[in-house]
Amino acid sequence: MFKFYKPILRFLIIILLSTLSVHSQNNNTSISITVDENAPIISKHIYGHFAEHLGRCIYDGFFVGDTSKIANTNGVRNDIVEALKALKIPNLRWPGGCFADTYHWKDGIGPQENRPTIVNQWWGGVTEDNSFGTHDFLNMCELLETEPYLSGNVGSGTVQELADWVQYTNFDGVSPMSDLRIKNGRKEPWKVKYWGIGNEAWGCGGNMTAEYYANEYRKYATFISDWTNSGGLMRIASGASSEDYNWTETLMKNIPNRMLGGVALHHYSVINWNKKGSAVTFTEDQYFATMSEALKMEELVTKHAAIMDKYDPKRKVDLVVDEWGGWYEVEEGTNPGFLYQQNTMRDAVLAGATLNIFNNHADRVRMANLAQCVNVLQAVILTDKAKMILTPTYHIMHMYNVHQDAKLIPITFESPLYQFKEKSLPALSVSASKDSNGLVHISMVNVDSTKENKIEINISDLGIKNASATILSSKKLQDYNSFDNPNKITPKKFEDFKLKKGVLTITIPPFSVIMLEGK
Repeated sequence: MFKFYKPILRFLIIILLSTLSVHSQNNNTSISITVDENAPIISKHIYGHFAEHLGRCIYDGFFVGDTSKIANTNGVRNDIVEALKALKIPNLRWPGGCFADTYHWKDGIGPQENRPTIVNQWWGGVTEDNSFGTHDFLNMCELLETEPYLSGNVGSGTVQELADWVQYTNFDGVSPMSDLRIKNGRKEPWKVKYWGIGNEAWGCGGNMTAEYYANEYRKYATFISDWTNSGGLMRIASGASSEDYNWTETLMKNIPNRMLGGVALHHYSVINWNKKGSAVTFTEDQYFATMSEALKMEELVTKHAAIMDKYDPKRKVDLVVDEWGGWYEVEEGTNPGFLYQQNTMRDAVLAGATLNIFNNHADRVRMANLAQCVNVLQAVILTDKAKMILTPTYHIMHMYNVHQDAKLIPITFESPLYQFKEKSLPALSVSASKDSNGLVHISMVNVDSTKENKIEINISDLGIKNASATILSSKKLQDYNSFDNPNKITPKKFEDFKLKKGVLTITIPPFSVIMLEGK
């Protein structure tokens, strides 16, 4: 009996598998786009960066000194300046991080030979000579055509010290600090807008309770008034670590909105703080874990924003994610306190997905800072003496700068799943915007490490007639740009899409990022 039906059974199985295969191939992801004139503007400050006195970020990174054979302007590397200007970086945070709450700004002004040294107790225990200080940083920001974001010392400093720093950088008139600035060679004030009132007050900034820090913030914010009385100074509170929602709740409840320009949030995509894994020789298991932490940003932003909405329903206070990125073990043979790591396609996917989250929450997230800019953690630039390379993360930030100050285009879709073992993640991350010239940009990330994904977007309401696209991809997730092969991963033209009768159909390869432009 069984022998008689076996050929028929085999035939039915083949038909069934064939049907399932066709169904799978046609299982496109449909993305709906909503034209909303009231949609928020994606602040360019979401694309900010971070430069801490940590490892080779400042010294032997940005700053090589004016006697260096490497081309520089007042000691700052010209090639780094040009690379960052191409990114259109909107702001740069300095001097920390944890370093900020041990930094006394007056040690870094005046003739270099008179500046005292400092031991960097947080990062490597190295001795620094303070040759890079306030003038050097703020003048470098002018070269970069970017806004400085100064992180003030609350942990080991005083209210008077921070108030003096504001007066030194911002006051255009006769005062002790402005006179000192002029004596040190700078007549015009820099007009620094962004001021962080301490950093990670719950940890390296003083191990404070939320209630205690809220009171400290109120005191500091009272005395660092805007010296021009023009409302141009923005004070940013030291915010929560990841899912510490009580911290945000306490600050929003106890600090009047009029004293808050922004509340910070820090979140790193770390597998395990005790065993972070390699930056380059990671497994798919480790990739999945890293992306789980990265995509958690959606939940963090949503929940912290909801708490802020309770106390600030008009959303006048910004959520400032001023430290984010991937964090792995340092490269073999490097100082553990310098946090030097390579940068692979994993980091490109992480950056693209995170920026999409920020874009889609532009109604509350109005500032963010990738950690860090040069030679530290998820850097966009790595240096080796005179050599300089651009990382995959750099290329993502460059591709995405078209979203800066563009109007968000709200989108909705149900993402297919990236499945690994018994766990799953959303495979697709997408955001869209329309700039002042009428150009539409759609950024798409496929998080899935093995499967391509097909996407259909009805863009008929956007009036797009022509489209072009750029992709960042590589053969292996572990691929990276090295000093021997600096252009292994670079953006390339992408043509595997169709635009017909207002419907865009696109196939996005595994672990890749695509930026589409329509006009």
